Amino acid sequence: MLTRAGLSLLCLSLAACQSSNPYTSESNPIPPAPPVEQVQSPTYPAAPRDFSSYQNWSWRNPPAGTASLAAEELQDMVSGALDQRGLRPAPEGARGDVQISASASMETRVRQVYDDYGTRVGAGRYGGYGPGYGSGVGIGASAPLVRNYEEQVIAVRIEMIDSASGQTVWSNRAEALSGSSQAERKDAARDAVNRALADYPPR
Repeated sequence: MLTRAGLSLLCLSLAACQSSNPYTSESNPIPPAPPVEQVQSPTYPAAPRDFSSYQNWSWRNPPAGTASLAAEELQDMVSGALDQRGLRPAPEGARGDVQISASASMETRVRQVYDDYGTRVGAGRYGGYGPGYGSGVGIGASAPLVRNYEEQVIAVRIEMIDSASGQTVWSNRAEALSGSSQAERKDAARDAVNRALADYPPR
């Protein structure tokens, strides 16, 4: 009797397993691919500028002088430095491949000098040679001494503008320590011009 009851329960269990599964899998449909014209092309860096295409130059605005440097002197310095780098002046009245803008100014810089004498260590005897006297070591430290110096420098800025596009393609600024005499100031201005153009054409 027990065996029949067990068989009946087993049959009911198998029948329950064969009933439909109440859980069904669902998924959203895959969206269609975007049209070809909407696919963005990758962005690539702009091609490097070919500075060898610039053969001649003209002034955008002739530079003005300073209190210690005439305008004609600054123009001659810039023109000579450009000539050393393969850029020739455009014919009279013509516009060059690039237009040059230059300026010079006298400026003050503050330079700090640190005098650090460091830690002092000394050894020696003190007192006499009697009882209770002997040798000793002394240590002393000193704070660094800061001195401020004002210096006059000549600062030069040079800018190159593409004549076709009107865009600035190169610019730089440099300065040089100025002296007290007129000749030393001119040498400083020439040095600053050459420093400003030292990395032209860029590599």
